[in-house]
Amino acid sequence: MTSVLIEGATVVVDATTVSNAPLYVADGCIGAESPGRPDEVVDASDCVVTAGLINAHHHLLQSAFRTLPGTRFAVMSDWLRQMSAAYGCLRVDPELAAAAARVGLAESLLCGVTTVADHHLTWPAGIDPVELAGATIDSAASSGARLVFVRGTARDDPVTAAQSIAGIHDTYLAGAVDGVSDDGRLQLAVGPSGVHADGPETFTALREVATALGLRRRTQANEQVDVAIAAERYGRRPLELLDDWGWLEPDVTIAHLCEVTAGEIELLAARRVTATHAPGCDIPMGWGIAPVAALLRSGVPVGMGTSGGGSNDAGHLLADARLAMQVSGLTGDPVTGRTLLTMCTEGSAQGLGRSDIGHLRPGAAADLCIWDCGDVFDAGVADPVEGLLWAAPGRRPRDVMVAGRWVVRDGRLLTDDSRAAARSLTELIAARSD
Repeated sequence: MTSVLIEGATVVVDATTVSNAPLYVADGCIGAESPGRPDEVVDASDCVVTAGLINAHHHLLQSAFRTLPGTRFAVMSDWLRQMSAAYGCLRVDPELAAAAARVGLAESLLCGVTTVADHHLTWPAGIDPVELAGATIDSAASSGARLVFVRGTARDDPVTAAQSIAGIHDTYLAGAVDGVSDDGRLQLAVGPSGVHADGPETFTALREVATALGLRRRTQANEQVDVAIAAERYGRRPLELLDDWGWLEPDVTIAHLCEVTAGEIELLAARRVTATHAPGCDIPMGWGIAPVAALLRSGVPVGMGTSGGGSNDAGHLLADARLAMQVSGLTGDPVTGRTLLTMCTEGSAQGLGRSDIGHLRPGAAADLCIWDCGDVFDAGVADPVEGLLWAAPGRRPRDVMVAGRWVVRDGRLLTDDSRAAARSLTELIAARSD
């Protein structure tokens, strides 16, 4: 592994910024000082360097299901039916999961996302769940991205789901501490879809296996259908149910949280739960805007996610952070670009229970992005860090590093042929649609 000196950039270490500061990389980590004569010196003049972005809520399988007819601006009950039919039509199996994950992970790296939390919810009968999970895990290993594989459920048998979690753990993470591999490249978590899909038996079974294996837990709450079904089926609010079922605890992260009250925010803070904001899904689905500023003020750590291609159609986390920043102006409680950038990095890392990623302090994993801010798109920008989100919509990094290894240089993916990945998935979809 080579040592690298990055010179001339504005470096966003965590919430702090240092201009024209040298950044050292050695042995896959951020160094406190120069590692002697570096193997490589990188000129990052006119650039901003940040920690690699962390997508805390993705559905990689949905990269095969973008812009499906009937799924745009649909109410969630209709959207779920359309997606279920599409899954059945294309026959979800390890081959499709691998091809979709390959595309989603390549897209993520090209957009500066170095860690992806993949909430996998689709487990067809007759398909070995360990093999299906392994398809995504192997794709991540090939891509060079870090993966948090979230074994989700959506009306699955609780006992079968819990057994498969143990099987995935024993196959890929035997002996690992807290479900994280020694090199930090793979993490396992558990995650029911939400109270609209899974009952107390599932939440109890997954809580028990997570506790036994030391795994983080993740779920979704307060989307449109979640609130409606919780009221209809239980006469309760989703977060009340999660609290009763032992799912408002410090190892739990909840995505969406669009329709929450001030009292519920206080409850989340008291239970030390973390949250994930996913406006690229929530807004087009009509769920609303999560009260991000209020959550942060209450002490709830908030990360950022894109959700999947079935609702968002893209895995561009920085673009979704820009959207979050802009629409926060409608709430009367705006969120700055710097805050959103922190949510995309250390905020997401907190929800994963990870202190090794999401920042550029000495000792951190050398996951980083170099963003070129020297062209016309950034001319006239007074604050280059705020400008990362305000200027240049659709911005992509010049260079991306994961664990001290370059995975993107000059905007080109080094670990895979991105066009070949796209072609492979397109051809598979076409073959299965005939």
